[in-house]
Amino acid sequence: MKQITIGTNTTGIATSPIDSKELIEFAQAIPPSSPGSEADAAAVRGEYARESGTVGSVPPPVSLKGVVKAAGELIQGRPPALLIDKLGERLQFERSGTRLYEALIAKYDAEGSFEGGPTRADLEAIRDDELRHFALLKRAIERLGADPTAMTPSADMIGLASAGVLSVAVEPRINFGQSLQALLVAELTDNDSWRMLIDLATAYGQDEMAAEFRVAEQHEMRHLELVRGWLSCKLALDARGEPTTTTPQQAA
Repeated sequence: MKQITIGTNTTGIATSPIDSKELIEFAQAIPPSSPGSEADAAAVRGEYARESGTVGSVPPPVSLKGVVKAAGELIQGRPPALLIDKLGERLQFERSGTRLYEALIAKYDAEGSFEGGPTRADLEAIRDDELRHFALLKRAIERLGADPTAMTPSADMIGLASAGVLSVAVEPRINFGQSLQALLVAELTDNDSWRMLIDLATAYGQDEMAAEFRVAEQHEMRHLELVRGWLSCKLALDARGEPTTTTPQQAA
């Protein structure tokens, strides 16, 4: 596994005090390329926010009969758009979670793990849980008469938010141990989001759905516990300066 080392990192200004002094003087002497201030930039952002539309909408149900059957009744003559939107969000996140663990498995195969770290079977088991959660959410959306392939506004938002986490996992310069930090970010979000979805399903009278989601929440709590443990072991090894790499065969 690639280790964090002291090297020729020249990104900091202190590496060249003479040049950095000249650079600061030059920056202070040359005016900005265009007029404006932070307040002006904030005003432009505010204008964009006021004039922009939404990132999308919740599509009409595929089957109105399915919505009525699942939700018991329409709310003010409309299907439960909020619940469908948040189900779409969870569906998108679990899809990304599956891909996240696939990326970590690929890094495991390339680098191996470390003492106290995950085995390939550990990563595969969590990946399979994420995939099962995806299928659970797909069925829940279909029970509401909605289309699970539709990208709802919250699904669009969470897809953008999780893109950075997935980027960490697929970046080849970020080693396996470092990539576990991306898992921690994802699992922390996953745990809180399942809790909020359970509360929302309960508010809509979807008690059976909420019960299924509680099982998924228990899985996610276990995932978070494991990831925290792996990261703690990795940090302890690094702090002691001990070799951390095991081959994929040794860690399997």
